[in-house]
Amino acid sequence: MSKPTLLVESLLDYIDNSPSPWHAVSTTVEYLSEAGFEELLEVEDWVLESGKGYYVVRDQSSMIAFKCGAETPEKSGFRIIGAHTDSPGLRIKPNPITTTGPWVKLGVEVYGGPILATFADRDLSLAGRVSVRTGDDVHDIDSRLVVFEKSMLRLPNLAIHLNRKVNQEGLKFNQQTELPLILELAADGGKNKNDSRFKEILATALEVDCDDILAWEMAVYDVQKGSLFGLEDEFYCNSQLDNLASCHASLTAMLSNVKDSDKKSNATQMLAFFDHEEVGSQSSKGADGSFLGDILLRINCAQKLSNQQHLQAIAKSYMLSADMAHAWHPNYPDKHDPKHRPLINHGPVLKINSNHRYTTDSKTEALFINICEKADIPYQKFVNRSDLACGSTIGPLAAANNGIRSLDVGNPMWAMHSIRESAGVKDHEYMIKAMAAFLEC
Repeated sequence: MSKPTLLVESLLDYIDNSPSPWHAVSTTVEYLSEAGFEELLEVEDWVLESGKGYYVVRDQSSMIAFKCGAETPEKSGFRIIGAHTDSPGLRIKPNPITTTGPWVKLGVEVYGGPILATFADRDLSLAGRVSVRTGDDVHDIDSRLVVFEKSMLRLPNLAIHLNRKVNQEGLKFNQQTELPLILELAADGGKNKNDSRFKEILATALEVDCDDILAWEMAVYDVQKGSLFGLEDEFYCNSQLDNLASCHASLTAMLSNVKDSDKKSNATQMLAFFDHEEVGSQSSKGADGSFLGDILLRINCAQKLSNQQHLQAIAKSYMLSADMAHAWHPNYPDKHDPKHRPLINHGPVLKINSNHRYTTDSKTEALFINICEKADIPYQKFVNRSDLACGSTIGPLAAANNGIRSLDVGNPMWAMHSIRESAGVKDHEYMIKAMAAFLEC
């Protein structure tokens, strides 16, 4: 098996083990712990050692990892790669049980901007975290991860005989009335079903009393595993490529640098994985919150830097905002600017927007070009069609809040925000190499 294929197999395992943002951070922490990174708690004092790796988790679904450089940050700054752990989809409501006739269903709320039609006729299940009462004090609450591995939910399509125009007008769902997911056929005809039924399901999975289930955040996910496709296995597909593919690439890049004893960077290398990007990033653990700034300050305080030295460190820092990019689609060739058509398996994409929806400017663009050319990595440039609204990333928010020079890059992919996205095998290796070089620059 080729190296690019091995890297993608690792990526697919990473995603399959991360069916929710909370699981994504848990999976990432396993990788970091195995590599010798030490956990730091925000409620404790920090003592840092040169060349050692650490990580900080905020509220289970955002995480920052860093490896102290050979020099303190006021001399060489930080090299930061930012990505996000969440993906658009469906979340279970607090009182989810509904019935129609004898059918018991779970009510869902749309999270972010998923392509809803892709959730139909898929093998769906649940993953997330549950708050469990563990004692008599009001603070005796444990937050536990849970994942249901079997297919337990479904959103069946309406037969074409009852929806004759579906192929002409597209598959559409009313988010309130047509998205509830079928859970079971009630033995009593659905007459006595209430929300305690969902608590019972969670309590059984966690082996706790039903009355101790206090709250939950549960995401709907597709149980089908990721896979390769194409005559030569040149493509891969899975859920959550946006943006767990970027998380895995940056994590692999940092850990490859850690393993290489010849690479002793002067700068402090950092990964910042945020939740809530798909819904605007405005939260205590989102990219528009204080998390990154807090950790940068804590690192500098732990190394006895003054306020002036802290600002010097920020001025010497760079951030690479990594989020997947829109590949040129051969069936929809006019959806791209004719001079900016990123191709799958042709290298990482520099994302550029003059209205600063992406952070790349001419200086950081030039830096990435130099990195790629020096490492013999192909690269591409993307600018949105001028008559289409441009998306955005964590980059502008994190850069603005922290005053750090930044650029936006991503690997090209098809079907962004589908429950089954696809991308190129070669591109994942290209991105890992580019990120490893960025962290060392």
